[in-house]
Amino acid sequence: MRIATARPVAGAARIARTCALAAFLATPLASSLTSSLLASLLASLLASPAAAVDLHKSRLSSIDLKQCKRLTSHRATSLIDGASWRCAGIKGYPVYFAEGDQRHFLAFGPNPQKRRSATQTLGAFNSIFKGRRRPTIEWRTDTTADGTQAPFATIMRFYTSHEGVTGEILVVTKVDPKESCQLAVIDARANPDAMAIARAWAIAEARQRPCPDHPEHLGVKGKGPL
Repeated sequence: MRIATARPVAGAARIARTCALAAFLATPLASSLTSSLLASLLASLLASPAAAVDLHKSRLSSIDLKQCKRLTSHRATSLIDGASWRCAGIKGYPVYFAEGDQRHFLAFGPNPQKRRSATQTLGAFNSIFKGRRRPTIEWRTDTTADGTQAPFATIMRFYTSHEGVTGEILVVTKVDPKESCQLAVIDARANPDAMAIARAWAIAEARQRPCPDHPEHLGVKGKGPL
């Protein structure tokens, strides 16, 4: 267990941020970003407390419906019914998974079925499952004062289809103690560095972005159905 220590002074915090920035600029991730994304990310890091600077803080969890609790039928809209489950995520943040009208829905956090993203999906037919592989959720997290990991975003891959055309879309979802909502999408086939872009954008933008009416489209817009 990590023991919380005295909070670093402002000078130490600035040194920590500078060291983190120098380390980041030497990574392949930094060289893969567009100038606008890189500028946004660096600005965010310069304004962040030292405890939130670690660019590699992520946790992974998977969805295995055999290990999830079946809930009552899911109602994404007044017209669509389906099935829903409550699954394990990371500590304090369970996962709500639902299906309806050949589409999948995800929400994260306490009472996840009541959160905004529980009724959000992509327009095209979609699934988070492919073959026998368990879907993986990547949680972007900050380290709190007591050493625990607090998520601020998730990244999830959806497999889409429409009139014979298939695609792979990464969805960045905002997560905090009170809400989860879709913030951004990126075509994973049209952008070879899609995961790097999604991670960098989440680090730079997810904490302060309010929930939008529609998710922002990142990177190159390919032919993948959305």
